[in-house]
Amino acid sequence: MEEFVYLIRPNRSNFIETMTQEEANLMDDHFQYLKDLLAEEKLIMAGPCLDGAFGICVFKSDSWENAEAIMNHDPAVSNGIMTSELHKYRVSLIQGK
Repeated sequence: MEEFVYLIRPNRSNFIETMTQEEANLMDDHFQYLKDLLAEEKLIMAGPCLDGAFGICVFKSDSWENAEAIMNHDPAVSNGIMTSELHKYRVSLIQGK
């Protein structure tokens, strides 16, 4: 397994302040998606910047293609409310390990 990180960025700068109910529902779906990845032991960590600029998802996958699929199936990405960017990544230090 390799490690990857994807960054997501809202499709507008004031997303948090102007989120519609539909977008809020999609963000709930996004959070559940990440919780499911955690339960499957694929997710290492995830979270947003508190200023809303971007979020990150650090996870494990067996290939670049599967990593892209994981990123692209994130409801925030697949529904176009967030743009995404995928990179190979290595967790060098992490608390508790």
